[in-house]
Amino acid sequence: MLTMRRTTTISTVLLALACAALPVLAQEMPVEGPVPTTALITLEAKKGVTPDPSMLKLQVSRHDSPITAVTPVTPAAAQVAILIDDGLRFSFSSQMDEFTKFINGLPPGTKVLVGYMQNGTVRSEGGFSANHEAVASQLHITTSIPGIDASPYFCLSEFVKHWPSNEPGARFVLMITNGIDPYNGRPSIMNQDSPNVTNAQEDAERAGVAVYSIYYGGAGMRGGTFSGQNYLQQVAQATGAQSFYTGTITPPSLMPYLDQFSKAIAESYSVRFMVDNNKEKRDTLTQIKVTTSQPGVKVHAPENVHPGVVEQ
Repeated sequence: MLTMRRTTTISTVLLALACAALPVLAQEMPVEGPVPTTALITLEAKKGVTPDPSMLKLQVSRHDSPITAVTPVTPAAAQVAILIDDGLRFSFSSQMDEFTKFINGLPPGTKVLVGYMQNGTVRSEGGFSANHEAVASQLHITTSIPGIDASPYFCLSEFVKHWPSNEPGARFVLMITNGIDPYNGRPSIMNQDSPNVTNAQEDAERAGVAVYSIYYGGAGMRGGTFSGQNYLQQVAQATGAQSFYTGTITPPSLMPYLDQFSKAIAESYSVRFMVDNNKEKRDTLTQIKVTTSQPGVKVHAPENVHPGVVEQ
C-alpha cells in the first residue's frame, strides 16, 4: 500500500510538472509553416512624386506573394544606431558639430544610439534613447589608431546579433568607416569576396536591420578605397539601405550624407507578408524581391528575410 501510494504521488507530481512545462516548451519551439514576417523598405521618390504603397509588388522565393500590410515607419518606431569606426583619421574630429546637429535634428521620439567600433565590438555609453541631447553628448574624438576596429564587419555582426533593445521597431544602422576588411588579405580589385562581409550582411538580414554607411578614410591606411567602398555597398544593397561616398576622397562635410540618411528614414515602410518557416533550419534566410509599378519611385528593400522577424 505504501509503495503504491508513493508511486501514485510521484506520478502525479511528474505529470503536473510536465503540464506546467508545456507552455514554456511551446514558446521555445519555432512555428512550422507560414509565419508573419516584415521587411524594412524605403521608397525613394523623385521630386513631386508621392509614393503609393498600394502599387508595391512582392515575390517570395521567386513566386508572387500577397502583401498583407504596408505601414509607414513613425519616429517613435525608429531605432537608429550610429556606429563610428574608432580608427578614423583625426580629421573626423571636425565632423562632431555636424553629427551633433544631425542627432538633435531627428524627429522627437526617434530612439538613437552612438557607439564606437573597437576590437570587433561596439562600445557605447548607453542604450537607445529618445533624449537626443544626452546621446549627442556621447560623441567624442576617435582614437585614430590604425586597425583598432579589428574589422568593421566583426563589429557589425556582434552588434546586430545582440541588438541593445527588446522593444519592437524599425532598425537602422549608420556606419562611418573605411569599410576595409583587414582579415581578408590584401585589399585589391582582384580580392573582393570576403566571408566576413558576407557573414555580417546575413546577420543583419536575419535581424531585420537596414545598414547604411558613409565612407571615411582610416588612420594610417593607404589604398583599399575601392575594396572598402565595394564592401559597404554590398552590405547596404543586401539590407535595403544605401552607402554614401564621393569617389575616392573624403568630403570636407558629411552633412549632405546625413541629410540623405535622415530622408531615407522618413521614407521607410514596414511591409508585412507570410513566409514559410522550416523549424529544422532556425537561421534560414528567404529570398524576397519588392518592386513598384509606380513611375518615379525606386524601392530599396532587403534581398533576404528571416521568417518570423516582425519589426513593428
